[in-house]
Amino acid sequence: MTRAPPTALLALCLGLPSCEGGCSGARPAPTEPESKTPQSPAIGPNLRKKLQAALEAKGTGYVPRTKHKTAAGVPKYTNRLILESSPYLLQHAHNPVNWFPWGDEAFEFAKATKRPVFLSVGYATCHWCHVMEEESFEDEAIARFINDNYIAIKVDREERPDVDSIYMAAVHMLRQRGGWPMSVWLTPERKPFFGGTYFPARDGDRGTRKGFLSHMREQLKRFKSSPDTVASEADRLAAGIQANKQTSPEAGAVGYASVLKSIAVAERGFDPTFGGMRRSPKFPSSFPNQLLLRHHFRTGNAESLAMATKTLTMMASGGMYDHVGRGFHRYSTDKRWLVPHFEKMLYDNAQLAVVYLEGFRATGDATFARVAREILDYVALEMTHPKGAFYSATDADSIGPKGHREEGYYFTWTPEELNAALGEADSEVVRAFYGVTPRGNFEGRTIFHTAESRDDVAERLGMARGEFDKALKRSRVKLRLVRAKRPAPLLDDKIQVSWNGLMISAFARGAFVLDESKYQTAAENAATFLLDNLRAGGRLKHSYKDGKLTTNAFAEDYAFFAAGLIDLLQVSSDPKWLSEAIGLMNALEKHHADPRRGGYFLTADDHEKLLAREKPSYDGAIPSANSVALMNHLRLSELTTDDVWRQRAEMTIRAFSSALNSQPSALGVMLLGIDFQTDRAKEIVIVTSDSDDGAALKAALRRTFVPNHVYVSGTQAALDGKLGKLVPWAKGKPTKNGKATVYVCEKGSCELPTTNPKLMQRQLTPER
Repeated sequence: MTRAPPTALLALCLGLPSCEGGCSGARPAPTEPESKTPQSPAIGPNLRKKLQAALEAKGTGYVPRTKHKTAAGVPKYTNRLILESSPYLLQHAHNPVNWFPWGDEAFEFAKATKRPVFLSVGYATCHWCHVMEEESFEDEAIARFINDNYIAIKVDREERPDVDSIYMAAVHMLRQRGGWPMSVWLTPERKPFFGGTYFPARDGDRGTRKGFLSHMREQLKRFKSSPDTVASEADRLAAGIQANKQTSPEAGAVGYASVLKSIAVAERGFDPTFGGMRRSPKFPSSFPNQLLLRHHFRTGNAESLAMATKTLTMMASGGMYDHVGRGFHRYSTDKRWLVPHFEKMLYDNAQLAVVYLEGFRATGDATFARVAREILDYVALEMTHPKGAFYSATDADSIGPKGHREEGYYFTWTPEELNAALGEADSEVVRAFYGVTPRGNFEGRTIFHTAESRDDVAERLGMARGEFDKALKRSRVKLRLVRAKRPAPLLDDKIQVSWNGLMISAFARGAFVLDESKYQTAAENAATFLLDNLRAGGRLKHSYKDGKLTTNAFAEDYAFFAAGLIDLLQVSSDPKWLSEAIGLMNALEKHHADPRRGGYFLTADDHEKLLAREKPSYDGAIPSANSVALMNHLRLSELTTDDVWRQRAEMTIRAFSSALNSQPSALGVMLLGIDFQTDRAKEIVIVTSDSDDGAALKAALRRTFVPNHVYVSGTQAALDGKLGKLVPWAKGKPTKNGKATVYVCEKGSCELPTTNPKLMQRQLTPER
């Protein structure tokens, strides 16, 4: 792709042909007939100067993401999105569509011109968002129609989950399938009257009856010819959204029966061949593996353990796992976990690292430990900011050999490529183990997957297992180097507090379970970055990109980050992390709580007023803020013994009691909190001495699956100091004979202190 030159040639007029000598307040003569030029309303000289300056600031290495460029490589169109920091919005900065970011300016202009608003919501690594951009938003004729008749707004759903959630509710109410890109038609009062997701550009494209341009024409005609009808429909949808975003009335006490009901749903839907639910596509979050592991722990139910371990095994052996670069792709498009949607999301990998760590502790299966370690190593290598925080995602698409974006090319292989990279001998090993064939399993290429065990493949090839493992290990290293020479998928390098909180939890837990100090350092570095760079005026901000902060934080930012800090406490026993977690949860309570009905609103009490104030009530690919907040309350209650945390937990449960009793599987992560609350959580403290750091006791604890517990460790002096002020039950506990000693307690009742790791494990294991 040609690089854009510097200086005045970068001066572009929004929605007009390139201004070769720079833009002035007067409209320049077009370089093509006016009828062929997408029009641009309300572009004055001041805005033109800002756009020019923003484009020049990109520098000589800037590659405009558009097919509309001059012979010199200068983008033909530039719009307001170039002033934004969101990678997704910046992808659309050179569309011929005159995009506005979400804000008052766009809606005020819609009111002044009496135009409808077209709202497009997506995210930077969304494959079908890219498709719709290429087919429709890069099409000059379609852009011209939009610019002449609509006010067009682009929203990054990851930066504005509040806006996304409200209008996704409208799409569902219109009986449309939800997803991204999301397309919604609004009145100037921000009320929706029509919506959907991806639309092919024109009638007949991709077999569709009605294309995007026809929808644009039809909805414009309705808006102009039947304004009263459109207004009435918009009012009805707005009222429905407001009702939809509130929790149902309280519905009695919630107990372990809700967990059992969800377990029964999982049993009925389980796929005994491939694991997970018996359907496609398959999302890793759609099956309650953590809950199943807890159910087995409490009851000894072998079927729950078998369902969880089968699912974890099949996910890691399928193509959804990146066997070369490590880490998981977004989801599987088929029931076999074979063909993924190739984007990689930070939040998926964070949650999967945690469940594989739990699977390892529950079963001792070293494969689960390996997968967790590889996820964390991948994130540390490819998804980490130089100062420690974590990036958001990588794209599903990359540039293929034909010079255009292709989904999956970067991650797939042919036998010829393997032979060239590895030589015949090692190539044979890789082809046999990862199922590579001349025909392939994805558009003539092969997605690596493992259908057979290492022992079986080694035996079939006549190789000793050790020799086979060495060949695989060196081959993966070589293939990573070869793959690194391909054009990489786009990196979404914005830093979001909520997703970072999830990954801080993963690294902190990985540090303890795998006994890896580098993972603790990674978690601490990320936490420090967020505290230092994403707080302003005592409040968190939602995201950070190139030194720019976005909107105030949402409830999930506070809840997820606090959870990560509590996990950091349990690996480091540093009281500062607990103090910060308490501060975050108190801020959540102050600005997001519903004091009357319980639970937490997504947005703060001083947030921009939208059509509705949502109270998250569903655990999807990302858990709801309320589910994570509940677990935080319960853990803080156990750690601090302050009754305010118990009260907040009970208020949260009451707020969602109707859903927990009637449809508990919709709140699968909240059920982990119900499991914690209805269990007798363990309070574990290991008291060390100058001569005994408790290595044996800690090693035994790492190998023991105790899902519902809180834990701290340190010398008696440390435990009686700052940490003991925050965790009172850790104080006053001496060592026995100078040896590291463990105290296991629950609900104020303690077992006899012991220095024996095996006795400690018996104290932690439930009697059945």
